Amino acid sequence: MKRPINSQVVLKPQDLVVLLKLLLLGDQRRSFAELAAELSMSASEVHGSLNRAIAARLAYQVDGRLRVSKAALKEFVLHGAKYAFPATFGVPTRGMPTAYAAPPLSAVIVHSSSELPVWPSPDGEERGISFYPLYPTVPQAARKDAVLYETLALFDALRGGAARERNMAAKLLEARFT
Repeated sequence: MKRPINSQVVLKPQDLVVLLKLLLLGDQRRSFAELAAELSMSASEVHGSLNRAIAARLAYQVDGRLRVSKAALKEFVLHGAKYAFPATFGVPTRGMPTAYAAPPLSAVIVHSSSELPVWPSPDGEERGISFYPLYPTVPQAARKDAVLYETLALFDALRGGAARERNMAAKLLEARFT
């Protein structure tokens, strides 16, 4: 007996990366190819992400322009995404600092741990415990855009940090939706 096909649309972690990039761009327009280059993804990955975001009502089109639904994305990021995309830690490695070890939290949180959370990356400048990013190309995209880097690091603090880090990250993330 054949199993029925599940036609349910399911968000993927890269969808959140694309949406956060669009949020940060504001009214600036980008083609799929430009977004793909900035995020170190393929144009088809970006296109698929945006289609899923529209189906999930996290984005919409008006007069042919794609818009992020700020209220819906804010609610998802602050209250749901950490459950949909839980933190995954690994072994010590070289990588790029994230969560409380990256700006802006690194300026206000001093941590006693010698194992800072890092996105594994051969170009990484720090040694720490692997904190797997939402998508494998996140470290490359973060190197190209400091504001995106901060936003993704804040989200990592929200999904994998201690209570104090989560609270601070939530306040700082919330401000990015205005």
